[in-house]
Amino acid sequence: MLYFDSEHGKQREIRYATNMTSPFADEQNGEVTLGHIIFRDGRLDVPARNIALQKLLSLYHPLKNKLYYEYKPAVIAEDEVGELELEIDALNAARNMDIDQAEAIMRVEVGSKVASMSSKEIKRDILIFARNNPRLFINLANDENVMLRNLAIRAVETGVIHLSQDQRTFHWSSNNRKLMNVPFDENPYSAFAAFLKTDEGVEIYKSIDKKLN
Repeated sequence: MLYFDSEHGKQREIRYATNMTSPFADEQNGEVTLGHIIFRDGRLDVPARNIALQKLLSLYHPLKNKLYYEYKPAVIAEDEVGELELEIDALNAARNMDIDQAEAIMRVEVGSKVASMSSKEIKRDILIFARNNPRLFINLANDENVMLRNLAIRAVETGVIHLSQDQRTFHWSSNNRKLMNVPFDENPYSAFAAFLKTDEGVEIYKSIDKKLN
């Protein structure tokens, strides 16, 4: 194997010689005994006295962080602490979340089934969701479009508005007045959520919200 030595500006051969302290072939003098590097069950423990193998694997091997990774307890602990703190943040947010937002997030997770769930079931499932997938939960909790899509779906489910059979047009159910056309190749509820943030859509949002509540 070759290692590019930037200090000397050249490629240098590296090899594992069990009777040498340097992994560089040009620093190994006399007869060398080549050794095998064997990972068992995906793991290799290198004794402190085996300096040559430590240097080869930790400093010079071209496949480090590609074929194998060096075990670093401090880095692993830091990552685990970050994940645990994220889970705590997600659980706290889920515990304090109002039922409408929890319903909106759970609709992303379980679809229309959420309409038949009790508030206690929603609160339980939102906590489980936050614990099991805290990063996705927090992303959804911070996405205002999730709430708007849920409003649109609830409005269709309760008959406040109507989505045409071809899913291309939204109308008021009361008088069949058209609210918007769905752009080609877009999800109708995502498109309606975006529409509700426009100047025209804000008033429609207020009307739908009033009818639902």
